Amino acid sequence: MKYFYVLLASLMIISCKKADKEGVINDNKASVDSMKQASIDSMKMEMVKQKAIDSMKIEMAKQESASKEKQVVVVNKTTTAPAAAAPAKKKWSSTAKGAVIGAGVGAATGAIISKKKGEGAIIGGLAGAGVGAGTGAIIDSKKE
Repeated sequence: MKYFYVLLASLMIISCKKADKEGVINDNKASVDSMKQASIDSMKMEMVKQKAIDSMKIEMAKQESASKEKQVVVVNKTTTAPAAAAPAKKKWSSTAKGAVIGAGVGAATGAIISKKKGEGAIIGGLAGAGVGAGTGAIIDSKKE
């Protein structure tokens, strides 16, 4: 009977070792496959990113060529010099500048002071825009 137990225990040990080796082989194979799949996925993502970048470059080139086509130089027939350049851009009035600056400062101050940051920023921005617009209007009237 002792021999039977020894034989049974040795068979169990041998069978467990074989199962462990097969499990290790399958685990290694699975991890290699998952690593391959991960690298394939990352390569696909890079390809998608590159396609997006390329399409953006194409669109930018189209816009640049379209803007170059729109620029036309008018030449006076009596002289060879080009006519006056494009009209100068209108400058902001002091009222508009004051309103924008006041809104920014008021919103920042309102957000810092108030416990409810969003409401404080809105109220401060509106108040600052009003004060800034008023100050800018005074400056505009003095300039005229």
